[in-house]
Amino acid sequence: MSFRIEEKLLIHNNQLLEFKEFLFKKKAKQHYPPRKVKSLYFENFRDEMYTDSLEGTVPRKKIRVRNYPNSENSSLYLEMKISSVEGRYKTSKKINQNKFSEIKNLGIYDNQYGACYPKIFVEYIREYYKFNDIRISIDKDISYTLFSGRKLGNDVNSIVELKTNPNKDRDDILNLFPFQRIRFSKYCNGYEKI
Repeated sequence: MSFRIEEKLLIHNNQLLEFKEFLFKKKAKQHYPPRKVKSLYFENFRDEMYTDSLEGTVPRKKIRVRNYPNSENSSLYLEMKISSVEGRYKTSKKINQNKFSEIKNLGIYDNQYGACYPKIFVEYIREYYKFNDIRISIDKDISYTLFSGRKLGNDVNSIVELKTNPNKDRDDILNLFPFQRIRFSKYCNGYEKI
C-alpha cells in the first residue's frame, strides 16, 4: 500500500482555460493524453459510504469498478479508495467482464460495509499533468447516472486533484496552487443529485 497526499481544487468550467494557462506558466507538462473515465460506485443499503464520506469518518472507503471507454486500455479495475488514520491509498485489481457482470448482479461483500450493490455511474474526461513531484489531474465534463439508467445531471465545475508523496508539506502544495481547496467526492456529489 502506498500512501499519498491528495488535495482537491474546485475550478468552475468557465475558469478552466485560466487554470491551464496557470499550469503552462508553471511549466507543468502533460503526463498522459486525456481520456474518458467511467466508474460504477457501489453502496450498502444504509448508504454508509456516503454518510462516512460526508462526515469525514475514518476509516472509510469507496468501492468502484473503473474503466476507460474509447481508449486502448479496455480493462476493468475493481478499486477501493481507502481513507485511514495513517493516510489515503487506493487498491486496484484487474477483473474480467464475467466478474464485472457477477458483481453487478450479486453485489460485493465488504468486511466494513457488508453487502454492497451498484449505485451510481460517474463519467468524465481526465487530463493528466505533472509539475515536479506533483501529479495533477483535471476532471471535466462530469456526469452522473443511476445504475438503473436515470440521468442525474452534469457538474458545472471541474475538479483538479493534486497528488504527491506523503512527505511533502501540504502548505507548500497549496502555496504553489493558490486556488479554492475543497473536500469533494464525485460519488457523494452524484448521490446528492438523486
